[in-house]
Amino acid sequence: MDDREMNENKVYKYKILNKEKNDRRNQNLMQLIRRAHGLVENANIEKHRQSQDYIGTILSNTRDINYREVDIDGMYGEWVSVNRAHMKKYVILHCHGGGYSTGSSLYARTLTSKFAAVTSMDVLCFDYRLAPEHPYPAASEDAMKAWDYLMLLGYGARDVIITGDSAGGNLALSLVLRLKEQGRLLPRGIVLMSPWTDLCSEGESFLTRGEVDPVLDAAYIDRMVHAYAEGQDLKDPFISPLYGDFEGFPPVYIQVGENEILLSDSVRLHQMLVDANVPVKMDTYPGMWHVFQMSPVKTARDAMNKSAEFIYDICR
Repeated sequence: MDDREMNENKVYKYKILNKEKNDRRNQNLMQLIRRAHGLVENANIEKHRQSQDYIGTILSNTRDINYREVDIDGMYGEWVSVNRAHMKKYVILHCHGGGYSTGSSLYARTLTSKFAAVTSMDVLCFDYRLAPEHPYPAASEDAMKAWDYLMLLGYGARDVIITGDSAGGNLALSLVLRLKEQGRLLPRGIVLMSPWTDLCSEGESFLTRGEVDPVLDAAYIDRMVHAYAEGQDLKDPFISPLYGDFEGFPPVYIQVGENEILLSDSVRLHQMLVDANVPVKMDTYPGMWHVFQMSPVKTARDAMNKSAEFIYDICR
């Protein structure tokens, strides 16, 4: 064996060992996330919501970020901003996740504080009404209320970037589809994290990732569908945006974990946007889980920075 072959062999072995090391690390991380998620999840939905709020409050306790309550025509909202000089021209409207049955501005601080920090933009999050007390179309109506609030403040549609995670990704897409239907101006761009786009649960990853995802499973998703859209046409684009008409949509950036049950929701959405000639980019993160950006890991920080790069690019 000559020197070149020996070097190639060493590189190959290094890559194999490095991959095995990363795989073990990701498995350990997913086990940790599974245990942490188990502490939050509760059959009593009110206790589940309270646990989420508590975690959001604890994880967002920093002097670098300011939180300011706001009343949006009777709906609670929260402005999130960095405690330093920052950009005022553009604003982020964040739609929080939680299967349409849980989640809040408090819990969303695990993301909204990061968006504010990496973009130096103000972020508005709002507490839309939750199912099963308030099924579809309550959340959709409240998202439009938040949008109209920004317009009344003097922001133009092109000054707004809409972001959303999980069900919030669904809500973000639904809002833009509704704006389009009404012939209104659309936002400058959309950032989606593990978006829930198809309530019919027809994606291949429901079979291939169902046992791997440490955060979601098919039974949980079925409960959320039942609570939010029982008796509705699940292929209604305002319920399952995957079935919408995306022609004329603004640029979209999608982030999704390789190990999540909703992987296909992102993959199929990406293809639909490509087919509609929408400027779209999707990053799939190896070894990551549903809305991994909430977690205090390096990959989450890298992903948030990539989101900021996308936002800066479309705001030029």
